[in-house]
Amino acid sequence: MMTTELCTYTRNACDIARRTGVERIELCAAPLEGGTTPSAGLIRYARSLPGLRLSVMIRPRGGDFLYTDDEVALMAEEIRLAREYGADGVVFGLLTPDGEVDETRTAQLVLVAEAGPMQTTFHRAFDMTRDSRQALEAVIRTGCRRVLTSGGRNTAQEGIETLRALAAQATGRIEIMAGSGVGPSNARLLAATGVDALHF
Repeated sequence: MMTTELCTYTRNACDIARRTGVERIELCAAPLEGGTTPSAGLIRYARSLPGLRLSVMIRPRGGDFLYTDDEVALMAEEIRLAREYGADGVVFGLLTPDGEVDETRTAQLVLVAEAGPMQTTFHRAFDMTRDSRQALEAVIRTGCRRVLTSGGRNTAQEGIETLRALAAQATGRIEIMAGSGVGPSNARLLAATGVDALHF
């Protein structure tokens, strides 16, 4: 069964997700920054809607995914707040300067989330890594539940062969969620790669 997720930045988008039968929303702020941690008020509103699973973006700023210890501490605090507001999951991604998954600090944040317990998604920072096969194994080792990826390309449709390879490599150890440029016109095509979820 294919899970559907909608990226939402506003109350109206949350309402649309509920009306259209989307199963899960990824709640963010600052679309021009590529998504940052949303406000407490927006998290509360999204949580008040029945029948929607809620994943909250944990990203303290736009720009790269190389974070200082202070920023990681802030991200841990934002994960705790998301849990207090009733989120089902959190979404984050941390890299090293040489283009690999920052396993140590990602694993630290996974532990903070699972104390909830909340599900964890490693977001499209994954697509900035040098080697997607190695990066997938690294994300699996951190304990993340799923990874959001466009197969290393601008859109999921362009990265379709890599998505197919990642789905085969995952072998049920982690969920692969295809995202970026996903819509009604290509949803069936992307679902056929074997991914577990589509991120609209």
